[in-house]
Amino acid sequence: MNNLFFLFIFIPILSLLLLGLNVLLAVHRPDESKVSAYECGFSPVYGQTRSTFQIHFYIVSMLFLIFDLEILLLFPIAVTLYQVSTFGFSIAIIFFIVLTIGFVLEIGSGAIALTNFDQPTYTDSIETGDSTSPKRETNSTATRYK
Repeated sequence: MNNLFFLFIFIPILSLLLLGLNVLLAVHRPDESKVSAYECGFSPVYGQTRSTFQIHFYIVSMLFLIFDLEILLLFPIAVTLYQVSTFGFSIAIIFFIVLTIGFVLEIGSGAIALTNFDQPTYTDSIETGDSTSPKRETNSTATRYK
């Protein structure tokens, strides 16, 4: 069998067959949470066009943009790694060190909260199925690690 035949004929047919089987055999149970819009963990607010967001979302987006551009600067180094001289390699190592120091400072300043036990978490009430009345749970490091 030719590889192009396998790539252009067999794989799309197999994909459509599996998609069709999923549509026919899957259990469909739509409820309010499945059909509602989900955007960054916020419940949709109907009738209100403007709502306030926490500054944490903007900080994370700016950090993502900065790190994304830094990865873009690392790509040429990765492509030409065998052809780079000692000077180019030392510049790449310095760039990695600056990148690592910046990441450690961001974690240390609290801009990126990897685990946050001191903040209250809100979970939906499973018994009632009501997503508008959250139940408050507090997780603190003192009570969690006794």
